[in-house]
Amino acid sequence: MSPTTIMWIVFAALISFMLVIDLSLNRKSGRVSFKKAATWTVVWMLLALLFGGGIWYTMGQQKALEFLTGYLIEQSLSVDNLFVFIMIFTVFGVRGELQAKVLKWGILGAIVMRLVFIFIGAALLKEFQWLFYIFGALLVYTAWKMAFSGDDEIEPDKNPLVKLARRFLPMTKRIRGDWFITRRMQLWIASPLFMVLLVVESSDLVFAMDSIPAIFAITLDPFIVLTSNVFAIMGLRSLFFLLSNLMGMFAYLKFGIALILAFVGVKMILMMLGFHIPISLSLAVIVVTLAIAVVASLLLRKPETDELLETA
Repeated sequence: MSPTTIMWIVFAALISFMLVIDLSLNRKSGRVSFKKAATWTVVWMLLALLFGGGIWYTMGQQKALEFLTGYLIEQSLSVDNLFVFIMIFTVFGVRGELQAKVLKWGILGAIVMRLVFIFIGAALLKEFQWLFYIFGALLVYTAWKMAFSGDDEIEPDKNPLVKLARRFLPMTKRIRGDWFITRRMQLWIASPLFMVLLVVESSDLVFAMDSIPAIFAITLDPFIVLTSNVFAIMGLRSLFFLLSNLMGMFAYLKFGIALILAFVGVKMILMMLGFHIPISLSLAVIVVTLAIAVVASLLLRKPETDELLETA
């Protein structure tokens, strides 16, 4: 049995086991507390590091560095995505005990979309290498937009999925804990919570279009791309509730993430021009950039952030 096959088996078993614990066993819980969110965030990060150690042992140092670099990229991009989720829940008025339910299904949907994007993207890049130029330019543009554009206001009525659903599904007028309420007169009546899920899933789709090209700048190995993505996604639910308690604490993090995206985009373009940036240097740039952004956010945080920390 090859090392890659062994790690595929380990990955499938580990993720399946953790899905049962993190999602199924917690389905009746309400809003996740700060302490619980912090604990689960640490657990998922440690599992990713342990899995990376397994890759190092079975597949070698290069693959392990690719996994860790990809994981850090996806994890950092996830932070920016979660702030968008917080805005979505605020706009729709989704209370804490229902946020976990939406995030559970949103995470599962994100994993499915990543699977599709990864295998299609890898096949296209191997067949049409000029796509690296397009993906690289897309990442640089996304970085510029993230750094210098203001926060986009969430407007559910303009979301195409919401428009489509409202066209065919009669709506209730308040948030409920169920997606569909009852079947009357041969019509399914949808709750606003279902619309929240549609907006979250459509946001996941947009995020996948940014994050997948970013990881392809590191490696085209489907195993590394998929595993690093899934480990980052699986920790999103706990990370969401952790960050929702610290909203505004990491004011400069988006600039660090934007810089990472720009670096990865330039790396992708240079790779096509014959200039190869070592994976170890890429990892160092990502770690240092995130560290500087976090430290700057903590040192320059506003007084009201300290009040949030005391009450979290």
